[in-house]
Amino acid sequence: MKQYLKPLLLTVLILVIAHVAFSQCAMCAEVADESARNGNTAGDGINKGVLFLFLSPYLIVGTIGFILWRSRRKAQQEIQMEAAAQQLQ
Repeated sequence: MKQYLKPLLLTVLILVIAHVAFSQCAMCAEVADESARNGNTAGDGINKGVLFLFLSPYLIVGTIGFILWRSRRKAQQEIQMEAAAQQLQ
């Protein structure tokens, strides 16, 4: 029973946080629309901020994935070189 409690609580927490985050997005969209109607360029800043927040996690995960891929590739090449050296002996 305890093994299911932690993932369940984490899922509920994520859903609650997501609900709060979506309510803020509607407010940001309304501010951007209102400022665009009044001729301000504040909406451009909000759009750039949203793009930055959207891309950041993908860049972080992509960088970590690339580093892991590169280190595994190096390790496999070293294993292959050791195997080839042992065959020559």
